[in-house]
Amino acid sequence: MGGDLRHHRSSATLPKKYQLRVTFDDKTGLTVTFSWFGYIHLASDKELLKHKMTNKLGISPTDKEFTVEKLASLLSGRRGAIKSFLLNQKNVAGIGNVYVQDILFRARLHPLRITQTLTESEIEALHRSICEALNQSIRLGGLKYERDLYGRRGKYGPEHFLVAYKTHEPCPGCKTAVVKIRTGSTASYICPKCQKL
Repeated sequence: MGGDLRHHRSSATLPKKYQLRVTFDDKTGLTVTFSWFGYIHLASDKELLKHKMTNKLGISPTDKEFTVEKLASLLSGRRGAIKSFLLNQKNVAGIGNVYVQDILFRARLHPLRITQTLTESEIEALHRSICEALNQSIRLGGLKYERDLYGRRGKYGPEHFLVAYKTHEPCPGCKTAVVKIRTGSTASYICPKCQKL
């Protein structure tokens, strides 16, 4: 639940606290620090595909195999709300609650929309919005509170969000006030006009 994987030059000062340190032959190294709790497992590529912590993860939305057709096949026969589907790491790995807000807004889908009611054009819009939202964050180095392997902070923050965490602010499309609603165990931020249920 939160942490840092950091690369260090041979002369760098290491963090005061870390759970794992790996030093390479050239004296550079990696440290892993957990904010709260976590697991560290060492596995080869072949073992990773069978490892109990990773073998059930869904496809990464940044994978070239994540196509509209792949998303449609993952949605086929599913029941339940689209937000729950997207947050389930066994379906699509890597979409969190921060990103799902604007993904659903871009696709003009209400978070409680039942997956099996999505049309072909809505699935295409959903796929496009997943790729757009995540690729924008990747280009900016991730979220502002995250750091990359070299300790650089990301630049993707609230100023880039469309409706996420923007209660009472105007929708960027129609200017209707964004509302916060309860969707299962999480909150969602939607435009009630652009994302009708």
